Amino acid sequence: MTTPFKFAAAVALAACAATSAWAQGASDWRPSKPVRIIVPIVGSTNDVLARLIGPELQKALGQPFVVENKPGAGGNIGALEVARAAPDGHTLLIGYNGPLAINVTLFDKMPYDPMKELAPITLAVKSPQYLVVNPAAGFTDVKDFIAKAKAQPTKYSYGSVAMGSASHLTMEMMKSAAGFHATHIPYRGAGPAVTDLIAGSVQAGFFVPGNVQGFVKEGRLKLLASTGPKRFPSTPDVPTLAESGLKDFEATSWIGLLAPAGTPPAIINRYHDEMVRILNSPDIQKRLHDMEFEIVASSPKQFSDWIGTEIVRWGKVIKDTGAKAE
Repeated sequence: MTTPFKFAAAVALAACAATSAWAQGASDWRPSKPVRIIVPIVGSTNDVLARLIGPELQKALGQPFVVENKPGAGGNIGALEVARAAPDGHTLLIGYNGPLAINVTLFDKMPYDPMKELAPITLAVKSPQYLVVNPAAGFTDVKDFIAKAKAQPTKYSYGSVAMGSASHLTMEMMKSAAGFHATHIPYRGAGPAVTDLIAGSVQAGFFVPGNVQGFVKEGRLKLLASTGPKRFPSTPDVPTLAESGLKDFEATSWIGLLAPAGTPPAIINRYHDEMVRILNSPDIQKRLHDMEFEIVASSPKQFSDWIGTEIVRWGKVIKDTGAKAE
């Protein structure tokens, strides 16, 4: 006769064996052909992250990891391509606020459902943004920027890395909170947006530090404020927007890795494990910290929950500001 103790022990042993077999399967999976990493934007920290992790994944998994930029429609074109790809581990998405959270409310009709048609692997990094301006515009600080924009509502424009990006919506949040106007000029990535800002074609913009740090140091851009809850360690003299008169103002950019929905758990978990290892390796850590990124390396479930929360949060911003896809 089997005692309750023996039965419980047998169940525990079976569960351990199943877990061990599953874990072994996850750790053994490898791609059988080159893997595409789709970046739905160009010239941005999304692209930098993809090109940092690609060679490391290639070393670990033994196949080439090829970065492909597929910009357009606020990131929707690239994200849709991944959503429609075979769920076999050979197509990945570098996703960010826009195509994963903001666009759900910003666009009247989405070509995919990010919560149902994409499988989160890890929220890799997040970061507040810098409010930067062209020095020739003559803005001395945030209050001066707001005052001048209010006084001449048709004079100033701002660039963003893409329609529907945090770069775009953060300025819309600021406009709504402070009551000024500036014309939105969306670009296909940070590179062209920052180039035009330096040239004076637009006067301001919100960008993650990694996109503008060098130009601020060279004096080609002027840094007015950051969007975090506290000042950046590398720029302790630069106030946050909350300190500059916009109470409780905070906006975060973030980047993660995803696969098509339906990708087997063994594949998702292999990529997750490799990404956690890569993101916490000393060289990659230093590179990301130098760009003022906070390394998150979340679980797939945590990333899924984060996207759901961000859809709600940015949806409120869009409704409150009246922002629309252009």
